[in-house]
Amino acid sequence: MSVKQASEHVDELRWFKSSHSGSGGGDCVEVAVDSQAVYVRDSKAAGGGPVLRVGRDEWAAFVVLAAK
Repeated sequence: MSVKQASEHVDELRWFKSSHSGSGGGDCVEVAVDSQAVYVRDSKAAGGGPVLRVGRDEWAAFVVLAAK
């Protein structure tokens, strides 16, 4: 599995939150996708927190396992 902390071009990505995230705060993540990878960050630290870069195949495997 390839997961790296990303620092380049993350401001250029289009980020979105899960439809399960409420508007009252809490523990939420945001996700962005480009042709090579999926990026994940904490929505509460969106402006300067860490961003993880996950390969698209690894992300697809994660989603399948998380849905079980």
